[in-house]
Amino acid sequence: MTYVVFFALLLLITLLGSYLMIENNRRKALEAQKKLFNNRVKEVTQQLKIKLNEYCDAKIIRPKYIPRIQVIASNFFVVQPHTDENLLYLERINESLISTISSELAKTYVTGERDALAERLDFFVAELPIAGVAYNKTFYHELLPSMIKVLRTDDLSANPEDYVKPVDPETNFEKSTSE
Repeated sequence: MTYVVFFALLLLITLLGSYLMIENNRRKALEAQKKLFNNRVKEVTQQLKIKLNEYCDAKIIRPKYIPRIQVIASNFFVVQPHTDENLLYLERINESLISTISSELAKTYVTGERDALAERLDFFVAELPIAGVAYNKTFYHELLPSMIKVLRTDDLSANPEDYVKPVDPETNFEKSTSE
């Protein structure tokens, strides 16, 4: 009888040790997963910040607007759950914003209409919510994509003469289009 109790205690101690080891590994895995998730969020936020600074250097975004646009990435998880699907959506929406601004900036090199892009970006920033709780699912899934579409212009014409301003040979100045 003593042997049965001894083996039962030994079995219980072994089971308890196994449970504690498994639980400890599970906690470590969850912490690693959270750390990876937070690193991805930080990368998205950092990428947006770097691109906005580049656009500021290109003089299409005013320096005071950079923090207002960075809030798009910073406030994403204020009222939304921390899920992989939401993180993927944040990555897509940031990429959409960055690629739209980049393509519009490239168009300005051809058309010379940088001021129009700067005005559209001013309008974009003015439409961003001020309160952090306003950065909710409705904003990210309905309002922000339509705001990004407003930044887009028509594609460029294949005819390069559409973008060359005529120059008066006598004065070496551009002719106005109304003449």
